[in-house]
Amino acid sequence: MAETIRSTKIEIDLDDRDAGGANIQKRKCLELTQKILNEARVFYVTFFLSLPEKFDERITYYSEKHGEYRERKLNSKELLAWAESITVSTREHPDVLDEQNFSLKFSGMPVVYRRSVINDAIGKVRSYLSHLKKWEKSGEGKGKPGWPKADNYPVLYKGTYSLQLIGLDRKGSFVRIKVFDGSKWVWVNYPVKIGRWQEKRLAEPGWETKSPKLVIGAKKIFLSVPQAREVRARKVEESKLDPELVTVGVDLNVKNLAVVTVMKSGKVIETVFIKDSGLDRHRYLHLKLISKHQRQSGKAVRGERFDWRLWSHIKRTNLDFAHKVSRKIADVCAKYPRCVLIFERLGRSGHGKGGKARRINRKQANQLRGLIRDLSKHKAFQYGTVTVETDPHGTSHYCARCGEKGERFSFKNGKRVKRGWGKLFYCPHCGYEVNADFNASVNVHHSFYREYHWRIEGKARSGLKRPARLQAGWEKLP
Repeated sequence: MAETIRSTKIEIDLDDRDAGGANIQKRKCLELTQKILNEARVFYVTFFLSLPEKFDERITYYSEKHGEYRERKLNSKELLAWAESITVSTREHPDVLDEQNFSLKFSGMPVVYRRSVINDAIGKVRSYLSHLKKWEKSGEGKGKPGWPKADNYPVLYKGTYSLQLIGLDRKGSFVRIKVFDGSKWVWVNYPVKIGRWQEKRLAEPGWETKSPKLVIGAKKIFLSVPQAREVRARKVEESKLDPELVTVGVDLNVKNLAVVTVMKSGKVIETVFIKDSGLDRHRYLHLKLISKHQRQSGKAVRGERFDWRLWSHIKRTNLDFAHKVSRKIADVCAKYPRCVLIFERLGRSGHGKGGKARRINRKQANQLRGLIRDLSKHKAFQYGTVTVETDPHGTSHYCARCGEKGERFSFKNGKRVKRGWGKLFYCPHCGYEVNADFNASVNVHHSFYREYHWRIEGKARSGLKRPARLQAGWEKLP
């Protein structure tokens, strides 16, 4: 049993007032709210750092699971209660030191905002102290963790916002947020941009909505609404023991962004080719233009962003394709419950020869592969699919049918030309001829089961052996 989380963005309309957007004063209230919450977070980060021994304090409790008394450190709820008793003046503990009196410095701040700030500060300080102990234990002179920064986006607990989607006109939807106007805390309605897809996603059954985060950027402001649900997934070693296990192998490339093969009992039952639709060429032309501008303008001025519009376009395009490809991979996994998603282990690779634009393009393509893998892992886990990585040795150069070493080639002027990066694969041992990316994708499954070309990393390949799980009823690949 594990928990998976996804987020949905709801953008606050900052268009002109005449077009139905928020007015200037409403925008200013959001900035003032973020500013005062950051100041409150600084207060509690400083407070916790002055008493770091509290994070190591241990208490005794009775464990019903083990049937005995045990010791543990204070959890976040206990630290929050202790911090409020020291810094907030109430009837039960009115005597609070002036330098530690939160109520005196931040009078009128809602309780839910104060507690969200305390929880943020606890997480930041706990992480800092943990990294500091590891650094001290390592004995290294460099790399000492820096003090935790207090800046963060506000988390809206229940009681500080209200968003009703059902029954509202999508063009006139509002979110009600409690904000600071400079003197007091008030409720303000903000127009939001929300579509059918977001409304359906937020209302989807089985997902529990958590406290949203108010993300305030230079040009956009939006609510990031997290949703969580529990999923059941088997461990990989348990899955391998299942004779009916379905594995989904993915080979990531440049022109074919992903070749997905689904295998069950040694037979490929589904194949999906996901093309780049001209992405590689499109990205290369933009990088070539950036390289030309750099040659014409000379060395960039320190602190300036060079051709930032083109770079932003390239990054957005890469991210968009990564989301689309990962969604298609996750949809394939959704068809086969409790399957295992397999990727090659991606390592550092050279960017080859050629001009500057070509080298950077190869680097961007490698980064895109890693992004596709990470997003696919997250999206597939929502369906209970576990993702693993295998050794990439030999997936592109060994035959997926017999396991012998083959060769890659392409056709040029009607003739076969042997090339290391050829689009087709040929095995001289068994005569198997197929698309090279498809062959590599099938070999990913063999690597998962440690068959054929698989080897222990860094060691020579031993003798070839027919996979035991395929001894009976072996069916040749198409």
